[in-house]
Amino acid sequence: MKEQYWGIDLGGTKIEGTVLNENREALVRLRVPTEASGGYRHILGRVAMLVENMADELGSSLPEHIGIGTPGRIDMKTGCLKNSNTVCLNGEPLHDDLEDILHADVSLDNDANCFALAESLFGAGRDTMRRSGAVAFGVILGTGVGGGIVCGGKAVRGAHGIAGEWGHNELLPGGDPCYCGRNGCVETVLSGPSLERYYTVRSAGMWKSLKDIAASTETDAASRETVDRLVSGFGQAIAQIINILDPHIIIIGGGVGNVEELYSQAARHAIEKHLFNGSLDIPVVRPRLGDSAGVIGAALLTVGKYE
Repeated sequence: MKEQYWGIDLGGTKIEGTVLNENREALVRLRVPTEASGGYRHILGRVAMLVENMADELGSSLPEHIGIGTPGRIDMKTGCLKNSNTVCLNGEPLHDDLEDILHADVSLDNDANCFALAESLFGAGRDTMRRSGAVAFGVILGTGVGGGIVCGGKAVRGAHGIAGEWGHNELLPGGDPCYCGRNGCVETVLSGPSLERYYTVRSAGMWKSLKDIAASTETDAASRETVDRLVSGFGQAIAQIINILDPHIIIIGGGVGNVEELYSQAARHAIEKHLFNGSLDIPVVRPRLGDSAGVIGAALLTVGKYE
C-alpha cells in the first residue's frame, strides 16, 4: 500500500484531521469541535472519533502512525503537557494517553512547530529554505501567541522543548496577568482577545472583533490606537527574536496575522527600531497554506516513520 501521512491539529475550538498521500496531497480533511469545556478525557474521545471518521471517509484501516499538533509543549522531565492555553490539557500525559486511545505510534509536537514546518517547507518559505543553512521562524498570532523554528528541514525543539516560545517573554512590565503565572507577556498584549479587550477599554466599553477593529482605523480613534499598539508591540517583541535567532524569513500565522498593517512599512520600521542590526533585511510574510498549515505540519511529523 502507498504511504499515507495522518495528522491531527488539536486546537482550542476545533480539532482538524488530514491524510496526505506520498506527494503530500490531502486525501481527506475533516473537522470536529473540540468541546474543551467537557474536559481532558472528552477531548481524547473527540480525537479518537475524528480519526475513525477519517478512516471511514477513506475506506481504510486506522493508522499505525499519526502526527498530532497541540497547544503547549511536553515537559521533558514529566512527560506531561505544559503551557497550553487549553488549560485542561496541562499536567496530563497527553502523548501516552493518545497512543493508548488511538492504538498508534503518536508523534506529538507543538502546534506552532507544525505550522512553521509546513509553511517553511511547502508554503511561504519554500524558496527561502532551499538555501543551505536557512532558518525560518513561524509565528502564531491568534487566541494565543507562539512560535516555531525550522532549520535543516526539521523543527527545532531545544533542550527544554520550548524553542520558539516567544509569547511568554515580558513585553509590558507590570502588564496584565497571563495564564502562565507572569505579567505583561507578549501574549497578553498581542493575542486577538487581548487586543479586543484593549479596544473595549479605549472605547469606553464598546466591543468589536479584531477584524472590525482593523477595518475601522480611519474612522474610529480606539481602533487606530489598538492597531498601533499591535504594530508597535509586534515590532519590539519580534526584534528580540531576530536579535537572537537571526532567521532568514518570518512567517505570520493566526487570526491576528490577517491584520494588513503587520506587513506595512510602519511595521518594518517598528521592528528596525529595536534591531541591533538597524535594518530589517529579511521578508516578513503571510502564510500560503491558509488554515491548513497546522494539520499539514502535524502529518509531516510522521514522514520519518516511512522514509
